[in-house]
Amino acid sequence: MTNDSPESLLAGLDDQQRVAAEAVLGPVCILAGAGTGKTRAITHRIAYGVASGVYAPSRVMALTFTAKAATELRSRLRMLGAPNVAARTFHAAALSQLSYFWPQVVGGNMPKIVESKGRLLGHAAEMIRVPVTTGSLREFAAEVEWRKVSRLGIEQYAKALESRPVPGNLSVDQAVALQQAYEDIKDERRLIDFEDILLATAGMIEAEPRVALQVREQYRFFVVDEYQDVSPLQYELLQAWLGDRRDLCVVGDASQTVYSFAGATATYLLEFEQKYTDAQVVRLEQNYRSTTEIIQTANALMRGRAGSLELRPAAARVTEPSAAVVRAAYPSDVLEARAVAQAIKATIDSGVQPKQIAVLYRINVQSAVLETALADLGVPVQLSGSTRFFDHPEVRQAVMALRAASVSIVGEPLFKSVSDVLRSLGWSQHPPETAGAVRDRWELLNALMGLVDLVPAGTTFRDFTDDLLQRQAAHHAPDLSAVTLATLHSAKGMEWDTVFLVGLSEGLLPISYATTRPQQDEERRLLYVGITRAKRALQLSYAESSAGRREVRRPSRFLAELDIRTPDGRRPDAS
Repeated sequence: MTNDSPESLLAGLDDQQRVAAEAVLGPVCILAGAGTGKTRAITHRIAYGVASGVYAPSRVMALTFTAKAATELRSRLRMLGAPNVAARTFHAAALSQLSYFWPQVVGGNMPKIVESKGRLLGHAAEMIRVPVTTGSLREFAAEVEWRKVSRLGIEQYAKALESRPVPGNLSVDQAVALQQAYEDIKDERRLIDFEDILLATAGMIEAEPRVALQVREQYRFFVVDEYQDVSPLQYELLQAWLGDRRDLCVVGDASQTVYSFAGATATYLLEFEQKYTDAQVVRLEQNYRSTTEIIQTANALMRGRAGSLELRPAAARVTEPSAAVVRAAYPSDVLEARAVAQAIKATIDSGVQPKQIAVLYRINVQSAVLETALADLGVPVQLSGSTRFFDHPEVRQAVMALRAASVSIVGEPLFKSVSDVLRSLGWSQHPPETAGAVRDRWELLNALMGLVDLVPAGTTFRDFTDDLLQRQAAHHAPDLSAVTLATLHSAKGMEWDTVFLVGLSEGLLPISYATTRPQQDEERRLLYVGITRAKRALQLSYAESSAGRREVRRPSRFLAELDIRTPDGRRPDAS
């Protein structure tokens, strides 16, 4: 679908979207709140620039963070009559340039890309005789990525470990040695990893004037989506692409910065006006997604925070009938999951499509009791951005160990039989103090322990393991129309009519290892992302206890800031 004139591209935009779309030159910062139509604004801006003759399509680069988002941008631009604009991830754009220039600048073929950091780190650990596990290798692979996107050399990384947890239960010296060994073995085998792609591209542009000239001649106008998620390394590459030019449009929302642990920082978004004192700043605050009650809840959570926007419901949403935002508490995780599953079943029976419903939570293992409770009611589910509970290697191992034990153990209380086996695999009543592979394994085993509460009284150990095996076998791909189960991180960029936010207790949200103020602020932003995924109905809930643990959970500190009533209309703290 193309347009007859540049002006027609602006016809369907609201006032602020139109201001953004018409700001086609110079530094532009679009502060776009959740559900305010930021993708619509930036695609119409690019299409308007092309249609009005300001941009040559081949000289525009739209950058984002996922292949899915890049595909969406290309699709929309094609519909708006700008099919030749490049819309890519940072990595895809850099890899294309590096592949082209490497033979000219370095000579020969570009090195191969590392297929698995974990495997290479395993070889490096063996070489320097550092003890590692499969879980700690995954953890350390993420640490390598954090170091490199944060632009830290090995010595700087050693300094950072003075105030940063050392992954994988290694000593500081072992962690530093493993980082160095990883780089050494990579160089010996003539390999590069994904972070090296960005590093090498930026370095080549900065060191080779002819490369810089050619790259900057190719791309003159830049648009960067989700600018709050830019890392120092991506920022460095962007500056190399720009050179001394100023035609940069950035789009972001500081309240949705939820990847700081991976090196993302909202600093570049928040300081954009300081870097470009003449920048045009446009605020998109009219929310087209959510009802008034949901927007009020989101605003209350973020009010007064750095870079926060005050969302306003679009006129059409103000009068639209909707369910209330409600808060609920349940005695246990199991009862919370069952109540949520029953509410979802009733919602589906009322005519809502399963694909318009989501349950969001902080960590992957919280899906275990939800998957089971929904399956028991015949509700199809799909997991977004994570592995199904019974597909985790740790869970598979535990199920087999339980099955083997159930052959010989008879007559004991079920809780004792299961807990004894899981203790032998690393479970305990109290979680490890820090994040990482050990904590992840404990969470999986603890979730498996929680399934004991789902079976009827009098269930034998053998019956319990039979049930586990049946559930494991039944977890095939769901129907196309299914309820989504997702972590708050993987829910970013998505939306549903009805959203259930579960597990909103201290220790889960904020997570127990979020001990510093910046970490706790990030937990707040995660909840904000979850709230703003809902279009019509939202329930926030927590459980007062979990499997195998006696202490009572307290509701999340964030809930105390929100004026949300219980389903019967009472305020939770009212007598």
